[in-house]
Amino acid sequence: VILLFVAPVLFKATAAPVTLNPVDCNDVFYQNRTSPSGVYTIYPSDQRFGIPVYCDTDTEGGPWTVILRRSDGSENFYRPWDQYVAGFGDIKAEYWLGKEKLYLQTTKQKLRVELEDFEGSKTSVIYSSFSVGGDCEGYRLTVSGFINGGAGDSLGVHNGMKFSTFDRDQDTWVGNCAKSHMGGFWYHSCLHANPTGVYLWGDGATGAPAHTGVWWNSWRGNIYSLKTVTFMIHPLDDIIT
Repeated sequence: VILLFVAPVLFKATAAPVTLNPVDCNDVFYQNRTSPSGVYTIYPSDQRFGIPVYCDTDTEGGPWTVILRRSDGSENFYRPWDQYVAGFGDIKAEYWLGKEKLYLQTTKQKLRVELEDFEGSKTSVIYSSFSVGGDCEGYRLTVSGFINGGAGDSLGVHNGMKFSTFDRDQDTWVGNCAKSHMGGFWYHSCLHANPTGVYLWGDGATGAPAHTGVWWNSWRGNIYSLKTVTFMIHPLDDIIT
């Protein structure tokens, strides 16, 4: 009797690569490390519908999700509450991401603020912890961990404040800071920074109401209106190496 032994043929199943929806710009870069700066769609907090955002993959410490940009005065930032909730503007130019979208993605984030004046000087500041509460909290700001990059700390005093607009006054002043400074922000009584103020082209703000420009008090004071202001966030639990 001749016994034949036939070796079993083993098949290795190869699963198709699974690409999950990115929850932020960090995920965008993790899935493709050659991703250039630009507009991408993210899905924070398991959102069914994507949110278009601008991802900055060039600035040190990123990639960053841009949440606010002032650059040329093309957008009106003196807007009502509902528009600040939803977001507005041109993502490739001046825009505000929106308070509700911020709330959905600002758990364990750090914040970077980039500033530039009309003379070509640039500076920045980083906060190691940044988050925004939900609607039931008035979209309250929590910011801490000031790391001086040259701009100075003009945001720390706004910590703990609810967001205010001209039609939703949640500051601690007897008046309405949003009306007085013509923006929407986490005002207290009233402010040390006004990134959503009126675009006034530096010192040439003659005839404009006082302190209504785009300014960062600890850098160029509360009179000079800056050329560019960019707020951007990056997760603290960074998985990119």
